[in-house]
Amino acid sequence: MKICIIYDSEGGHTEALAKSIALGAEQSGEATVFVQHVDEADVRKLPEMDAIIWGCPGHFGSISSGLKTWIDKLGYLWAEGKLIDKVGAVFCTTATTHGGLEATLLNLITPMLHQGMIIAGLPGNIQENALYGSYYGVGITCPIESDVLLTNNDQALGKALGARVVQVTKRMNQGQ
Repeated sequence: MKICIIYDSEGGHTEALAKSIALGAEQSGEATVFVQHVDEADVRKLPEMDAIIWGCPGHFGSISSGLKTWIDKLGYLWAEGKLIDKVGAVFCTTATTHGGLEATLLNLITPMLHQGMIIAGLPGNIQENALYGSYYGVGITCPIESDVLLTNNDQALGKALGARVVQVTKRMNQGQ
């Protein structure tokens, strides 16, 4: 299966999370993962993918301008129904505890729903997420005063989302 991870990143935190998600997907041995910054990602390649994961830093509870600009290029795919039934998942980072993680994740999911995609969230039965509660995808806080890009739990959440997307995509593909 092919999985495309698209990200926007400013301080390296979101890029690190994208790579953690990719690692989780690759560890299954069943996925070929393409990780691309929004400046390099080609929307015309998306119909070839089985799953699409996108993420960005949260900007006041919403999508970063870089990723939003990229998402706005998906209109022709919507018009042609090219992403219907693709598996989708989202992730984001914020600099503060109450920096709008949940709102950003929900804003990231909305364009996927418009495309007819099937959303793979991160359930609470995943150990790393049981108390963290990032059910819409992976949303993590990366304090700007810290030199650490991702904590061990942040990395585990990313890997768990990558593994979850592989699991859901595999089930979807078997049903075809």
